[in-house]
Amino acid sequence: MSEYRISVGGDSQGRDLRQLALWLRQDTATRTEATITIQPAKPAEGEMGTALDVIALVSQSGFSTASLVLAIFAWRRTRPSTPVVTIERNGTRVTVDSGDPAEVARIARALENE
Repeated sequence: MSEYRISVGGDSQGRDLRQLALWLRQDTATRTEATITIQPAKPAEGEMGTALDVIALVSQSGFSTASLVLAIFAWRRTRPSTPVVTIERNGTRVTVDSGDPAEVARIARALENE
């Protein structure tokens, strides 16, 4: 099992985060191999806490990180302001701020290399 933590930048109300979680729950490749919940973000070292939430995605064996990244790219294309999305797995943090499909493979490789 692997856990991914996903956040959406500039989303102080949590609206985009909830919409992304719904999108991922409706994505066939993601929903069949992962459990998706919204949880409070863990505070960074030295911080007392944060009001922001994150998507916690716990995947089963056989889960495709590339499918997750593709789903996030697809969701970003539906948004009027294409928000920045950060994905973290096992201490590796990657920011999705481009619409370039060539980035999908690079981001997936970065998250899969532990």
